[in-house]
Amino acid sequence: MPARPPASLSLDLDNKWSYMKTHGDDGWQSWPSYLNMVVPRILDFFQQRNTKITVFIVGQDAEQTEHHDVLRQIADAGHEIGNHSYHHEPWLHLYSDPQLLEEFQRSEAAIEQATGQRPQGFRGPGFSFSDAVLNILAQRGYLYDASTFPTYLGPVARAYYFFTSQLNRSEKEDRKQLFGKLSDGFRPIKPFVWSVGEHDLLEIPVTTMPIFKLPIHASYFFYLATFSRALARFYFWVAIKLCWLTGVRPSFLLHPLDFMDQQDVPELAFFPGMKFPADQKTVMLNGCFDLMEKHWSLGPMRAQAKEAMKGRLGRKTIPVMDLKRPS
Repeated sequence: MPARPPASLSLDLDNKWSYMKTHGDDGWQSWPSYLNMVVPRILDFFQQRNTKITVFIVGQDAEQTEHHDVLRQIADAGHEIGNHSYHHEPWLHLYSDPQLLEEFQRSEAAIEQATGQRPQGFRGPGFSFSDAVLNILAQRGYLYDASTFPTYLGPVARAYYFFTSQLNRSEKEDRKQLFGKLSDGFRPIKPFVWSVGEHDLLEIPVTTMPIFKLPIHASYFFYLATFSRALARFYFWVAIKLCWLTGVRPSFLLHPLDFMDQQDVPELAFFPGMKFPADQKTVMLNGCFDLMEKHWSLGPMRAQAKEAMKGRLGRKTIPVMDLKRPS
């Protein structure tokens, strides 16, 4: 029987403070954390499935020694470690070249010290990226970027986020590209290559539903489940069948909130899907992954990226224009 082609699972390890910061809530500056609570849940879930994933870690968390033990557990369990920026600010497109260079140098050093792994992959917070970010990734030898989110619904998600926040006009201006633009719906769903000067940089988009470009990552799935579990399951089944029929090998995105509910973090109850019980979330996630494993072998993004760069996946090359070299 031929081996199943690879699909990937990744988790953006956004901490409590980072959600509060992006949302404009007071108190984030004291770095409130739920990592010691949620990371063991995540590791236990994937250990039971005997599945490895990619975990994108925020440098600010990795730099704090009180998090080193729990972050090291992720690497020791055999999961891939990725870079999720240092400050977790979804406006990297506003950073100068020196600011971006410092962001990467500091996050890489902190993550490697905490976990023992140097990241080969990057995902921008809030799907934030720019030509300058891609240039630095290529120059620093990254294997892949995973920041594009090809959906038309980014502005809708951003509007909802702003509606539930206390952000002032200036803060909203910083976050005006949070979750992407309408035009992002025209981006490719399948992996493609950025041509960055003399370098090729693989892009693995966060998978959305083929044709319709609707989000399918876990938080949207659980939001639908608060209204109807049957509807959520059908929605995901349609998405997976369309991926299979169109030759899309999914890159499925998770967040810590997919393993928690509003009882665990009442301050984040405004997030979609937080009313859905945490124990039921893991039941439904198992169902999702069982369905995916009928078609693909689930694993970290690094495995999918290496196969893609061998040419086994169809690759479209997109030039990155007007790049500036980091100083």
